[in-house]
Amino acid sequence: MFRYYLNIGTNLGNKEQNIKNAIQALSQGAERIEVSEVVRSEPWGFESPHTFLNVGVALFSPMMPEQMLCHIHHIERCLGSKAHRDAQGGYIDRLVDIDIMAIEDEQGAPVEVHSPTLTVPHPHLHDRPFFLTPFRQLKGLE
Repeated sequence: MFRYYLNIGTNLGNKEQNIKNAIQALSQGAERIEVSEVVRSEPWGFESPHTFLNVGVALFSPMMPEQMLCHIHHIERCLGSKAHRDAQGGYIDRLVDIDIMAIEDEQGAPVEVHSPTLTVPHPHLHDRPFFLTPFRQLKGLE
């Protein structure tokens, strides 16, 4: 069993409903789920008039990290989200974006993943307040 710390971000459409839909989809494969407060933020790494809503989610699941990543990508597609980058590799507006911020094992020890498709902890966890604030809430540090 792993404890996954995820971040759900959205800056298009009905943002509140997008987050609710993502949480509902994630909870179907989870043993238990915890949700942080919503954090509003400006786009990070690109220009857009659309601000983001972000929420942190901690969920307990037996899925291995790469399986969880595939599960998350499936949820994003089912909720109507498309690519999060343009043809040049730059960030763009998105309906739903779910990132794995960190993972802990059953004893609460950090799990590191370094593969071609997944890096955990997230390389920008400490650079992005909209990641760090919900993460710290879920860890009981705020």
